Amino acid sequence: MIELLKNSIPGLRDNWDKYKDLFKEIKVDSKTVLLREGEIAKKIFFIKEGCLRMSFYSKGKDITFQFFFEGQAVSSIESFSSSQPSQFALEAIEPSTLIVVHKKDFENLQKEYPEIRTGMQEILLQRFSRYAGLFLSFIKDTPQQRYLNLLQNEPHIIQRVPQHYIASYLGISPVSLSRIRKRIHGI
Repeated sequence: MIELLKNSIPGLRDNWDKYKDLFKEIKVDSKTVLLREGEIAKKIFFIKEGCLRMSFYSKGKDITFQFFFEGQAVSSIESFSSSQPSQFALEAIEPSTLIVVHKKDFENLQKEYPEIRTGMQEILLQRFSRYAGLFLSFIKDTPQQRYLNLLQNEPHIIQRVPQHYIASYLGISPVSLSRIRKRIHGI
């Protein structure tokens, strides 16, 4: 992800030695909380290796909202851009290697290289499009249809993410997910 960012912006690529120290690589264990719900997001994470989940609490339940994998950038973008408390938590669900950039450094880079802002706007549009698709799916699809869509369109989630997080993401209980899987796969 950093190579893509660096190589897509000639000025950044040409001056990489000047900026490379802004990008810190960290390794985190699974279950590491990177941002708590209600905190202000002050970092953006680029996933080099691993998987993160975005979640929130509602009526005493931990609800998984989205998964992020290698090559993706993630933060509570709304909190990051507005300095308002995050509505989401961000947690590693696999041991992960991340590239971290602090907000102030990222803002300075955007001022110097407007192409970064354009790239972030594209990420936001993709994310909001995904949110709209999820919202519509919860209105029009059955839980089994949501699972089949996930299986067809994002099988890597099924392969890498623990079942209880998948159930939460689909808006069902782990027991219901087990029943759906048994009907579909005969498991």
